[in-house]
Amino acid sequence: MRILASLILSLAIVVPQAAMASPASDALGNCLKDNTSGKDRKDLARWIFVSMSAHPEIRSFAPVNEQIRTGTNKQMADLVTRLLTVNCAAQARAAGQEGPAGMLASFKSLGEVAMMELTSNPSVAESISAYVQFVDRKKIEEALGGK
Repeated sequence: MRILASLILSLAIVVPQAAMASPASDALGNCLKDNTSGKDRKDLARWIFVSMSAHPEIRSFAPVNEQIRTGTNKQMADLVTRLLTVNCAAQARAAGQEGPAGMLASFKSLGEVAMMELTSNPSVAESISAYVQFVDRKKIEEALGGK
């Protein structure tokens, strides 16, 4: 069961799926968010980034050595262990009764907060919006029924 829970938690963060929220998964999601600091959420975002860098088409843009990969995996393991066994144990038990979907929805919520924390940085926000200068606005306006 613990191995299954670990796999579910990993998938909740890195696999974009529609997870069904419920009162139990909402309670766990809120507990996870309430019991993570800005540093925790940055560590989570770092782990997501490092995990995504393993994709063959991304690897050349963000090479990550095994020492860093192992370190972020250990940080993530410590964070998940603390959250599920100390800070949010009761909520995790209740969400776990719903099966994988409850955990998936809860950790998806935490992953979204972690990403919002990173994208609120002015440098990141500027980088995210930099593509706009290359958008063909006329074509988009026409496609959307404008002028």
